[in-house]
Amino acid sequence: MAKVKTVYSCSACGAQAPKWSGQCAECGAWNTLSESIEMPKSGHAASRLRGFGPPSVANSIQALMEVAPDDIQRLTTGMAELDRVLGGGVVPGSVILLGGDPGIGKSTLVLQTIANLSAQHKTLYVTGEESLQQVSLRSHRLGLSAAQIRLLAATQLESVLALAVQEQPQIMVIDSIQTMVTELLQSAPGSVAQVRECAAQWVRYAKQTNTVMVLIGHVTKEGVLAGPRILEHMVDTVLYFEGEAGQRYRMIRAVKNRYGAVNELGVFAMTDHGLREVANPSAIFLSQHPQAVAGSVIMVTLEGNRPLLVEVQALVDNSYSNNPRRVTVGFEYNRLAMLLAVLHRHGGITSYDQDVFANIVGGIRVTETGADLPVLLAVVSSLKNRPIPVDCVVFGEIGLAGEIRPVPNGQERLNEARKQGYKRAVVATANAPRKALEGMEVVAVRTVEEALSKI
Repeated sequence: MAKVKTVYSCSACGAQAPKWSGQCAECGAWNTLSESIEMPKSGHAASRLRGFGPPSVANSIQALMEVAPDDIQRLTTGMAELDRVLGGGVVPGSVILLGGDPGIGKSTLVLQTIANLSAQHKTLYVTGEESLQQVSLRSHRLGLSAAQIRLLAATQLESVLALAVQEQPQIMVIDSIQTMVTELLQSAPGSVAQVRECAAQWVRYAKQTNTVMVLIGHVTKEGVLAGPRILEHMVDTVLYFEGEAGQRYRMIRAVKNRYGAVNELGVFAMTDHGLREVANPSAIFLSQHPQAVAGSVIMVTLEGNRPLLVEVQALVDNSYSNNPRRVTVGFEYNRLAMLLAVLHRHGGITSYDQDVFANIVGGIRVTETGADLPVLLAVVSSLKNRPIPVDCVVFGEIGLAGEIRPVPNGQERLNEARKQGYKRAVVATANAPRKALEGMEVVAVRTVEEALSKI
């Protein structure tokens, strides 16, 4: 076997250098050189790097009309919430990257999932962070000791690949990708070059063997996946765990999915026996007030294709500083400032001498514009100390001219609110249904002034 050489490639311009330096000699960028492999031209070394021989798909140019749009065959995981996030189940040959904070339940979820799949499919769980005894202890705690899961504790990429080729699993888990190390590189485990090369090998293996590959990834203190950004581009699906490790409810969001919709949300509850699905996620985001309280508004947000009822809370109080505070939790700060300006200009209500706090209950983060009208009405409700009826839901976007704009999937939002027992809805005129909804009164508004007068 020919000796494998390493070079240092610039992430800005792609230039290569034989040794590392702080500045790229070609483009002048700083701290952009990272270790990579100089691929052999031919011979046994190239064959070893490919690992699995030539791809099974013929390398020929075809017309789009000649390619048959075969239906994707999915494997259901046995967990409806996870299947929703994945787009209906896992796809053979796909690579899934799962990230989240330490202790939030990544390994628990994956172990439960492959335990369900192991009843009908061959599975392999590769752990690089724990011993086999630790995995066995967790499986007994979760009641999964009888599952037909094959285990392997190893971190050396080449040896794991050889065993995987011999085992031929249909579903394979790598826990975690940062612990994998290849003998082709001299850098430490978890480095950018190691993560990139190991991920590339696993992606190639999954595509050529039609294996479902699940990669568990660490996250940085900023909440993003550790390692190179190209890691997320290489895989088919990227899932993020949301929530705190100490909280009961955990949420999984798809930020990238080549086989389904992005921003789909799955809700789970952490129990003594692992993660359990939440049948009615809207209920956990609503505070059960015995009576109407000022500053609380129920909105219907859209997470992927799922409408969710979320409580928006606002607190407005006198400010005793020269710069009144504007604090948001789960809502964009700059958007709150814009809404307060629109409220002053088109609603005639000032808040320049008030501290304004806005919160989305349940730890969820709302980024869509449908939260504009609920937040504004919650602020006015707290400022005037006038509660909004508890059986009323609100959604709508607010423009700078004071107009109420429609939001997507208005009919689905109204149907979800009616299913949850709400009797009234304040929406944009364009979102009002053409036919009256049985058991629900829909109030259509065009401007902020009209919404304040009708509510």
